[in-house]
Amino acid sequence: MNRSERIHQALNAVFAPEHLEVIDESEQHRGHAGYQDGGESHFRVIIRAPQFADMSRIARHRAVHKALGADLVSEIHALALEISG
Repeated sequence: MNRSERIHQALNAVFAPEHLEVIDESEQHRGHAGYQDGGESHFRVIIRAPQFADMSRIARHRAVHKALGADLVSEIHALALEISG
């Protein structure tokens, strides 16, 4: 299972979101710090789930990072989050 699939699976399991997109933007960063051959280093996640409605922006980000787990987060160079409730 690649990182995109692992991100999708982890967020689906914890939040059962109404909307979830995991976009690998790695190719846009070719030649920049953190780029890895084959991609899977820079991601954008767009997620909408009711659990986020009453959370602050920081709490939302922390919840997503916790759901992904330290091991997976450490494998990702950049993670852009668009979170709504």
